[in-house]
Amino acid sequence: MTEIVPFAGSILCDVQSELGEGPTYDPATDTAWWFDITGRKLHELQLSSSTKRVHDLPFMGSVLAVIDPARQLIASDLGLFVRETASGKLTSLCPIEQNPANRSNDGRVHPCGALWIGTMGRAAEREAGAIYHVSGTTVTRLFANVTIPNSICFAPDGATAYFTDTPVNRLMRVAIDPETGLPRGAPEVLNDQHGLPGGIDGSVCDADGLIWNARWGAGTIDVYRPDGVQIRRHAVPATQPSCPAFIGVKADRLLVTSAWQGMDDRARAADPAAGKTFDLGIDVNGRAEPVFRL
Repeated sequence: MTEIVPFAGSILCDVQSELGEGPTYDPATDTAWWFDITGRKLHELQLSSSTKRVHDLPFMGSVLAVIDPARQLIASDLGLFVRETASGKLTSLCPIEQNPANRSNDGRVHPCGALWIGTMGRAAEREAGAIYHVSGTTVTRLFANVTIPNSICFAPDGATAYFTDTPVNRLMRVAIDPETGLPRGAPEVLNDQHGLPGGIDGSVCDADGLIWNARWGAGTIDVYRPDGVQIRRHAVPATQPSCPAFIGVKADRLLVTSAWQGMDDRARAADPAAGKTFDLGIDVNGRAEPVFRL
């Protein structure tokens, strides 16, 4: 059993999101962004000034990526949208899929500028979702029959992708083309956590190739080597951490979102920080997220 490193960090945001998810960071403006998916909110936190804003959304957003200094990409239950950063104006870019019963979930931009985005049933219906590759407005389905797509991230050289279906709880890897972000072979199991407590949720891969994974239901951030060996567990003061992101101009800090989704009053009372957003309080060798290329 891997020893759990006690939490030595801080609360970045006291707002308790029902389903905090999809954190990212824009180094050009020193701003962290994340969603409350079910609350239809986009959170914005300028780190150096601690200025916080919350933007209402007309859809369930789950992933944000920078396009250029003036525009962002948002993945949602209604498809992909371009958001004007200054005004918040939204323009439809393209659908992800044709099933209106689904919503977007976890996703991340590959170093080539293409997006991997997962979809799922709004009530997590079994095998209702999929994982897609988006290049500009060209959408390609990569993996079907996914229940809760998560842990999408990429090795620093862009030649390996990682992902999971959380109910299955196996961290997967697949060789991909560094130039396109498209798979070159079949996925294989990197680490099998099936049947163990907690679920593999969102992940991010650092400059050394380590995979930092939020363990939903276990209150930890787990760290895996590229060969799949788990080497550390860091405690988070919320039972349901959902996704990490590297923040800071040096990408040397780790933000973690969390959720209170599915908790009754008793569970929420026992987990008073559920839904808050944290700084893990450790030094990491992170890297900036790539921009999405239209």
